[in-house]
Amino acid sequence: MTTAPPPSAPHTPSAPRNPRSPLRVGLVGYGLAGSVFHAPLIAATDGLALDTVTTGNPERQAQARAEFPGVRVAASPDELWDRADELDLVVVASPNKTHVPLARAALRAGLPVVVDKPVAGTAAEALELAALAEERGLLLSVFQNRRWDNDFLTLRALVEDGALGTVQRFESRFERWRPRLKGGWRESGAPEEIGGLLYDLGSHVVDQALVLFGPAVRVYAESDVRRPGAEADDDTFLAVTHANGVRSHLYVSATTAQLGPRFRVLGERAGYVKYGLDPQETALREGLRPGGGAWGVEPAELWGRLGAGESPLTGGGEPVESLPGDYPAYYAAIAAALRGEGPNPVTATEAAAALAVLEAARRSAREGVTVDLA
Repeated sequence: MTTAPPPSAPHTPSAPRNPRSPLRVGLVGYGLAGSVFHAPLIAATDGLALDTVTTGNPERQAQARAEFPGVRVAASPDELWDRADELDLVVVASPNKTHVPLARAALRAGLPVVVDKPVAGTAAEALELAALAEERGLLLSVFQNRRWDNDFLTLRALVEDGALGTVQRFESRFERWRPRLKGGWRESGAPEEIGGLLYDLGSHVVDQALVLFGPAVRVYAESDVRRPGAEADDDTFLAVTHANGVRSHLYVSATTAQLGPRFRVLGERAGYVKYGLDPQETALREGLRPGGGAWGVEPAELWGRLGAGESPLTGGGEPVESLPGDYPAYYAAIAAALRGEGPNPVTATEAAAALAVLEAARRSAREGVTVDLA
């Protein structure tokens, strides 16, 4: 399945410099996001070519050359801006605090941009970048790969087909058992780092909820720092009320000793329960690459169940085959958008809506209040 979710508004990108050649991509950052997700997916996408990897870390420079022979390596993003006429797209996969300045610099250099989530620390900053991209006539997209998780694609199809009836409550958990800190900026409590699980895994679960059930009107949250020595939130719960009345209960945690279902969705007619994570991240971490019919496919024992009942063992219902996960669909959609052949798969305006929820959640947890969104 390679269909991309529709954006909230159409976008008309500028034409590529040479429509007959692969679009040349400069990648900023070669840590987890850059090396595990972006570089392999870019390289596997027809019509895109990984031209340059930018990292000042000598070990990561050597890693990039070994994994992608022939790729150029730059020590600074400034080298990309100096070569803007040789590139067709810049992907920002560096630490969160650099997303806004790097995206702004790329747009001002005349380059379309993909930014890893979260695109910014605030909705206002995301909208500022969206306005700059619109002014320059350039594509600005946010990498929300979890829209192409197998479980989300399956659930979205069930909701759109009416298999659950009117959905009343959506429960989404992105939980892990990581009782020891790893260190690094993601666990930093410094506000400028935009660390913590709320803005990391929370960016995914909030985005998915908004895609499924539309705008949020009310947010309540509880956020804790549980692990010894931790500075940033590592166990957070959000309750989101959507304009259509659906209630989303969203959990992100690194301190869950027994994992709950990834999804539990309750409708007037039936429910859907799904355990386990999409297999694509594990495959990418193990060095596997997209291609072939088995990509994104999970075994039958991990399929979710749809139906109603009170079985103490299964909860009722029947297995529903999971659609294959399809991270490659994101960059295929980016290539099409750059050629004027399709929409932007994830707009900065959509990202701003999710950031408004995250900001409200942070305020709710801090002040112990429920926050109404205008």
